[in-house]
Amino acid sequence: MKLYFALLLSILAFVGCKKESNSIDKNYAFLGGQIINPKNNFVVVAKPETIQDTIILDGNNRFLYKIENLTEGLYTFRHGDEFQMVLLESQDSLLLRLNTLDFDESLVYSGRGAKKNNYFIDEFLQNEKQEKSVFKYCQLEAKDFEKKIEYIKSKKLKHLDHFKSKYETSTLFNKLAKANIDYNYYFNKEIYPFVHYGKNKAEILASLPSGFYEYRKNVNYNDDFLKDYFSYQSFLKSNFNNLALKEHLEHSKKDYFDSKSVCFTLDKLKLIDSLVDKSSIKNDLLYHYTINFLTKNKSESCSEAVLKSFLAKSDNKEQNDLIKHYSLAIYKLKKGKILPEVAIIDCKNNEYDLNAVINTPTVFCFWSHSIYSHFKDTHKKLEELKLKYPEVSFVTVNIDNYDLKMMTKTLKRNKLSCKDKYQLKNPEESKEVLALYPITKAIIVDKNKKIIDSNTNIFYSNFEEQLLGLLNK
Repeated sequence: MKLYFALLLSILAFVGCKKESNSIDKNYAFLGGQIINPKNNFVVVAKPETIQDTIILDGNNRFLYKIENLTEGLYTFRHGDEFQMVLLESQDSLLLRLNTLDFDESLVYSGRGAKKNNYFIDEFLQNEKQEKSVFKYCQLEAKDFEKKIEYIKSKKLKHLDHFKSKYETSTLFNKLAKANIDYNYYFNKEIYPFVHYGKNKAEILASLPSGFYEYRKNVNYNDDFLKDYFSYQSFLKSNFNNLALKEHLEHSKKDYFDSKSVCFTLDKLKLIDSLVDKSSIKNDLLYHYTINFLTKNKSESCSEAVLKSFLAKSDNKEQNDLIKHYSLAIYKLKKGKILPEVAIIDCKNNEYDLNAVINTPTVFCFWSHSIYSHFKDTHKKLEELKLKYPEVSFVTVNIDNYDLKMMTKTLKRNKLSCKDKYQLKNPEESKEVLALYPITKAIIVDKNKKIIDSNTNIFYSNFEEQLLGLLNK
């Protein structure tokens, strides 16, 4: 393996030198590598908003791709349902290696351009690890919380300065690395009122030190360079939650804050429309909040109000159509209705209709290889529930558009039987019909195949109460 990569790096270096000596045009980059446990036989490399190319893996699950006329900046590397971003600059020759069972954690780069991208993936993973600590810090008083996250930020800045002193970095890298640290810090501040244990959100906002959100004066809500970057996207979502919270509390007649209220969602959509001019950023934010509301809401009139507001502000036809279809699908999954016809296949490739496997009170859960931790957590939880509620059938359905062998291998590797395990025959169509967003949702039906709840979660605190209510009917 090491010999292969050393040889490939040599070839890339030779090709790069030849190109540099024989041509004025140095505006290109190479991206290649190897996928362990591939989910399909290709990878997609894209500049955000435009598909760059689809590259077929060879017999050893390797690929090599040359980007001509390179536009320096962030590119998306996608395999299966997962993706990461890479920073590509002129004459980079970047090789990656990853295992799909642990996508981000296993990802490592080599070659020209590797150091900066290994820095970014390390930062990404570090932010994920620190999230639990930050949530704990959110229980502190605002001044103490601020000291904690300022310390985290200062450590990151020192690490970046050390990296820059050790390696030659570009203006582009420096800009992105600094923005990554800043927006992660901003994100931590924006979530404070929501994560803090106090229930009176108005009091929490009033208790914040002056200047707590001073940085907002310099926030660019239309940053074309950062619009697809994780830290910037996370900040925008938490920021609009927070801005809408303040506005919502000023006109809400309730004594408590309800994050699922239609009023709060409408406030968010209104603020996005007023502060964001760049169409792609605005549309994605509008879509995010609208689909989240529709997923959790039980009131048809409230859903219609949010849908109307969304359609009046979004100019993305594809997203608008998706939201319309999703809203219609949710209506068809209301309590008391029969599940729509959806084709599923078992481990032996036998085909059934979803309703055909319902003979007792049944819980349907869904999973994807792209969220492997969710797959493991779900099946572990279901084993506990099966022991406590033997009268209930617990069915899991894989939603991936992969060969059936992929699912059976995953089940076997995790020592799970094929009993009550299925895969969607037509994933894209079926996910729309079943309104499968988020994937963590579960559907409960009674023995007569009637829907009890089409959007619950086996990890909810009241989930077992739902089961007991169903069994005691």
